[in-house]
Amino acid sequence: MPAIRIGINPISWSNDDLPSLGGETPLDTALAEGKAIGYEGFELNGKFPRDAQGVAEVLRPYELALVSGWYSGQLARRSVAEEIEAIAAHVQLLAHNGATVLVYGEVADSIQGQPIALVERPRFHAEQAWQEYADKLTELARFTLSQGVRLAYHHHMGAYVESPQDIDQLMRRSGPEVGLLFDSGHCYMGGGEPLEVLRRHVGRVCHVHFKDVRKPVVQLARNQLWSFPDCIVNGTFTVPGDGDLDFAALLQVLLGAGYQGWLVVEAEQDPAVAPSEVYARKGYDTLRALLASAGHGRAAR
Repeated sequence: MPAIRIGINPISWSNDDLPSLGGETPLDTALAEGKAIGYEGFELNGKFPRDAQGVAEVLRPYELALVSGWYSGQLARRSVAEEIEAIAAHVQLLAHNGATVLVYGEVADSIQGQPIALVERPRFHAEQAWQEYADKLTELARFTLSQGVRLAYHHHMGAYVESPQDIDQLMRRSGPEVGLLFDSGHCYMGGGEPLEVLRRHVGRVCHVHFKDVRKPVVQLARNQLWSFPDCIVNGTFTVPGDGDLDFAALLQVLLGAGYQGWLVVEAEQDPAVAPSEVYARKGYDTLRALLASAGHGRAAR
């Protein structure tokens, strides 16, 4: 099995936050097109079955791996015991299907799916609040690791951990059990320089979402105080190779650190404007070419 594999999130075909975007597209369409392009695995979305066996049965005909799956966490409001009870079934589903990382997104107080300007997102203001949250997260990550699945924390627009400073705080205060999901698009949109953030925290990165951005649209989003849904429908994000981020440089940092895992193509955009198969293929071809140039051609078919 290659050290690095190329996967995709079904969001290219249908969006869970905005169901009107691609809501009519069957999951089988995404799986068939993704397989034909060359992707080795998919992350979960809302169209997958909710049970472990059901997920296996959906993926089996296409010989696709389960990459991971988003979990909507609420540790900012819940106790660790409450979160463990809530997350256990999802961890089991992932482990049963061979996934070794869990995408943790903090949704307590998040405005990511709401028509509210991103500047109104929640924040931890006190040092004690940061530390309490990080301690709870470390304890939760110990639990998922005990089940064979590493927690990959997704810094995300509209949530408590969005900016590069937030990422720095979380990584400094949490234990090594907590992995980092590095999302290039959210990093840039959150005010960071992706290459600098990745260099600082590459030792904690256990999962990667390679999302591109259109920088002029990002500037519009900031100037006009867009919400996250505004960003999606107006084309802030796109697949690698279609925007303005330097994925060759990012990949060089990952390879230099010995990263082993998935590179997941993910781009929240409207499939009516950015046709799913066309953009999924562009993202795949871009990453495959970059891996081949770096001497990792075997990582993609």
